[in-house]
Amino acid sequence: MIPHSLTAFWRPGLEILIIWAVVYSMLRLIQGTRAVQLLAGLLIFALVFQMAKFLGLDTISWVFTKLFAFGMIAFLILFQPELRRALARIGQTTLWRGFLQKGGLFDEVINACEAMSRARIGALIAIEREVGLKNYIETGVPIDAAISEELIRTIFTKTTPLHDGATIIQGSRIASCGSLLPLTQNPQIAKTMGTRHRAAIGLTEETDAVVIVLSEETGSISVSVYGKLTQNLDGEALRRVLRSLFVPEEPKGVAYNLLRGFKFNLSKSEKSDS
Repeated sequence: MIPHSLTAFWRPGLEILIIWAVVYSMLRLIQGTRAVQLLAGLLIFALVFQMAKFLGLDTISWVFTKLFAFGMIAFLILFQPELRRALARIGQTTLWRGFLQKGGLFDEVINACEAMSRARIGALIAIEREVGLKNYIETGVPIDAAISEELIRTIFTKTTPLHDGATIIQGSRIASCGSLLPLTQNPQIAKTMGTRHRAAIGLTEETDAVVIVLSEETGSISVSVYGKLTQNLDGEALRRVLRSLFVPEEPKGVAYNLLRGFKFNLSKSEKSDS
């Protein structure tokens, strides 16, 4: 038998740990998305409600009570993209495959992007992580081929029938080409941004995929992750970004510093866009 005093000690500690883990996971999930502003608005809403109750403002309290009755429906509508992404992650039975951990695969993608950038060939490459991209793979032409620079460049050659769609990489294989990706509905995106860039942002708003975009007009390389777009990258910068996202992190190590640098680049990009 476990002493009652010991049980009274570890149970509250376990509950606090579980609550902390759930709250932390939710904050990580919505970090960098529009849901952060929505969550801040809801917190202000709740604070005003508590102040009204404390001050005895019965009419305001009654109005807020009625509004809270519809709060769950409003929550589902406002946080629909984040909830869909969370459920997709929970339903994923396997961890994301260690794509680009082998130098050969890593270099094939980087070299292809550098060559297409110099030739000003437009491209859209989506890389699967934890959340599966099967629904989007099925919209294109399945090929299940080994990753190679030559194949990637051939797919996006202007004379090929599938160069306008997205190529999706799954694990160490090219799963499909000519796939259709959802376009972002974010009204803050510049109207001058092309379809490829909008599709890259749209997919990363709904999944945790990493999408590489090459502009046909300028040849510039961009990377989208979690709905954020980092633009005007060269080959070496693209290499650092991909390593920071796919090579396992080591606290205070190289990968950790690279990831911090990538987040800094995202912040700089957002400031420059604004």
